[in-house]
Amino acid sequence: MEPVLEIRNLNVEYGLGDKAVRAVRDVNLTLHKGEVLGLAGESGSGKSTLAYGLTRLLAPPGVITGGEVIYHPEKSDPYDVLGLSDKALRAFRWAETAIVFQGAMNSLNPVHKISTQLTDVLKAHDPKMSEHSRNARAREMLKLVGISPDRMDAYPHQLSGGMRQRVMIGMALILQPQVVIMDEPTTALDVVMQRQILGQLIELRERLGFSVIFITHDLSLLVEFSNRIAIMYGGRIVEEAPAGTIYRDALHPYSKGLLSSFPALRGPRRELAGIPGSPPDLAGMPSGCSFHPRCPKAFEPCSTHIPVLGRPGTPDGAARSVACWLHPTEQPVG
Repeated sequence: MEPVLEIRNLNVEYGLGDKAVRAVRDVNLTLHKGEVLGLAGESGSGKSTLAYGLTRLLAPPGVITGGEVIYHPEKSDPYDVLGLSDKALRAFRWAETAIVFQGAMNSLNPVHKISTQLTDVLKAHDPKMSEHSRNARAREMLKLVGISPDRMDAYPHQLSGGMRQRVMIGMALILQPQVVIMDEPTTALDVVMQRQILGQLIELRERLGFSVIFITHDLSLLVEFSNRIAIMYGGRIVEEAPAGTIYRDALHPYSKGLLSSFPALRGPRRELAGIPGSPPDLAGMPSGCSFHPRCPKAFEPCSTHIPVLGRPGTPDGAARSVACWLHPTEQPVG
């Protein structure tokens, strides 16, 4: 599969000097064309910081301290997003990569109509586009995401939570970007609306061909809707594999803990088992593997040496990677 976005050794810190907190540590990920890459982990694991870092949307005191984000356009040579000028970055955002944020009500301007907010995107990126064409495109996008174009003149508070989230998806897709980053877009919705939104997203992806980075703490959603899943803990990727492989045969104890924390819909009943303890304090990370204080299978090297993300010596090792001393790796990733 052809890559559309390559994250290489990305590091993000909050603050400066000795008191800086490393929120993202040496992350390597590749998003391929047309795929859904799920990013899972507990709150505070670095998922959203990674998304904002690769799009350069970090609010101060967030600082990118190293790495590359290589974007592969359809009709030109690849380039590093972190090296773009302000003007080029403005053109890159939304036209090439768009974001659907967690709270639609917080993302939409409450005093502007839906039509104004949809057409503002077109006006900013294509000033020569006529008002009639902008309105026609906005109506087309609303229809595409399952909202009647008659709601163009509605204000955000006049729409349900699910409709507001659909508007955000339509806004993200209005310039037909290659990459859409979804930062926990269904967290505030009930399970029925979650399924509707995600089903529609998959249908739109198949129709329009964009790639998705889907960020959530709900691993059960990713198992169903993602092609591949990457698990983050303490700012690092600890496991990456096809979604079915993660579900059937997760290798990292943290991945297994996340999987055992939600009930299975089929098969025999099993007792739910959470993960003891709390996520690590990024300002004072434990030595060695950051998960070892909570790991039921920790042994001697776990507390002193950091495992490297690499290909495990398993029959399907070429298609997955893990950072765990229980599964020695043969080929580092990155």
